[in-house]
Amino acid sequence: MSVTFEVRVPVAAPAELVWAAITDWPAQGEWMPGTVVVVADGDGRTVGTRLFAFTGLADVGFLDVLEIVDWQPPHRCRMRHLGRLLHGYGEFTVEAGGDGGSTFVWTEVLRPPLGPLGHLALLLLRAPSEALMRRGGRALAAMCVRRAADSGQSQTRR
Repeated sequence: MSVTFEVRVPVAAPAELVWAAITDWPAQGEWMPGTVVVVADGDGRTVGTRLFAFTGLADVGFLDVLEIVDWQPPHRCRMRHLGRLLHGYGEFTVEAGGDGGSTFVWTEVLRPPLGPLGHLALLLLRAPSEALMRRGGRALAAMCVRRAADSGQSQTRR
């Protein structure tokens, strides 16, 4: 019993620039609400890399252990959730657009603990979680637009 969360965010920046931003693990806190990510094992750029992601406020939150299981730059990174609380996978996809921009797709397919009770809890949390993911995606898009402008790669459409 899994629950899928997904957001799609247009970004007025090239796919390669978006890819670089989403896979800059230590910088994810700049756009991912309440999250700090560190590379725990590996280089952060290959299958088998392990990441620790703490999500919360101050010391209240949870640690998610992730392992990169698919790495296809600049388009797709899939991570398996190995922590105590979250199981399933997360995926970042970058779709190149014909106008030089791109679309960032953030998908989480989660299997909750506690059986049917956990499934119900995830269903109830889907809308607010997707709202936070969308907020993060918009922050990522704004950051990428700034970086594109700084490097002369900005897009006027979108």
